[in-house]
Amino acid sequence: MAVFTAPGVLGDLLKREYDRDYCREDVALAASAEGYKMGAVLGKVTADGKYAMSPATGSTGEETACAVLLLDVPPHGTQGIIAARGPVIVADAALVFHPSVSADTLKNEKHQQLAAFGIVVRKAV
Repeated sequence: MAVFTAPGVLGDLLKREYDRDYCREDVALAASAEGYKMGAVLGKVTADGKYAMSPATGSTGEETACAVLLLDVPPHGTQGIIAARGPVIVADAALVFHPSVSADTLKNEKHQQLAAFGIVVRKAV
């Protein structure tokens, strides 16, 4: 028998949002051969203002997590809808981190960075 895995839905990620017209933005993304998954933790590149996955370290701006992607973006896609400001509550299990953010301490650091923008990470039930 074939196994069906349901795709993620926005409700898996976004648990509470003040007002979608206030909290969300349509933004430019840095092109990625893999695309971006819903829940990607993003930072803003200082040089061009585009958003990209937020690595653990760096010096070009995107190392500071400041947004969460709300919809999947296909490979080489350059536009996305993000939660840019809160109050917003997102589920921790639905977040997708840059490969360099693998340790729990690094993930907690990204959670704190997001909180500075009003995006609060909570354990989902």
